[in-house]
Amino acid sequence: MYKIVKAKELSTNIYLMDVEAPRIAKSCQPGQFIIAKLDEKGERIPLTICDYDREQGLITIVFQVIGASTEKMAKLREGDSFRDFTGPLGQPSEFVNEDPEELKKRKYLFVAGGVGTAPVYPQVKWLHEHGIEADVIVGAKTKDILILEEEMKEVGNLIVATDDGSYGFKGMVTGAIEDLVNNQGKKYDVCVAIGPMIMMKFVCLLTKKLEIPTIVSLNPVMVDGTGMCGACRVQVGDEVKFACVDGPEFDGHKVDFDQAMKRQQMYKTEEGRALLKLREGDTHQGGGCGCGGDK
Repeated sequence: MYKIVKAKELSTNIYLMDVEAPRIAKSCQPGQFIIAKLDEKGERIPLTICDYDREQGLITIVFQVIGASTEKMAKLREGDSFRDFTGPLGQPSEFVNEDPEELKKRKYLFVAGGVGTAPVYPQVKWLHEHGIEADVIVGAKTKDILILEEEMKEVGNLIVATDDGSYGFKGMVTGAIEDLVNNQGKKYDVCVAIGPMIMMKFVCLLTKKLEIPTIVSLNPVMVDGTGMCGACRVQVGDEVKFACVDGPEFDGHKVDFDQAMKRQQMYKTEEGRALLKLREGDTHQGGGCGCGGDK
């Protein structure tokens, strides 16, 4: 059992929890995720790691209520526990294995949409801890649903964009990118975009035009989290990849977002899943994660 030591609502239907999982906290890196399971019969829920405390053995997760399982999760309180809490899964962000002195020569731009702010935070925090500055655009429909604003301000140069103009820059995150580059003369070597699939698609269309290499995290397409269900199968350039075992981060300029979003819709029905399995044959599924969990 994995005890919840902190549970709070960040905004409407978005929750944060600190969970005791010392073995995961000891080895996890930015970009990776866990799979939580409420009880023996519960659904497997992949969630990107938002933060970790190696000394206290804590993992921070942030999730949005989108179905029955996350609705049940939202009712958990401090002192409650998860039946299973497995990780770390997936591949870490590439920069964690690079020389910090080389990273300092690059200018990073992070773009987060909605709950995508949660997986962006540990990456920006890691860079900050290694003396590397980054600009961060966080987008939301309105000011009321912004999350982790103060935390992000402590580790990055934060620009908030709201669709309705209720706070910060008025407009989409793509408009904020154009403002930084075209109006403020900013130059970036790397962009990292995490959020809804449609947001990442349009960020990549823009950054390709601006000639800014872009990394995206395809955590929105993950279901099983081990590569065995085939839900997160994506086309990246001329290769078939699985977000949960090969990613979740990929070159955004090579991802076929239209195909990925279409598969997402088809995977919601039993008939759609059967059709995808028939069409894709041996490439429908990936390999297992090989993870022993926090045990």
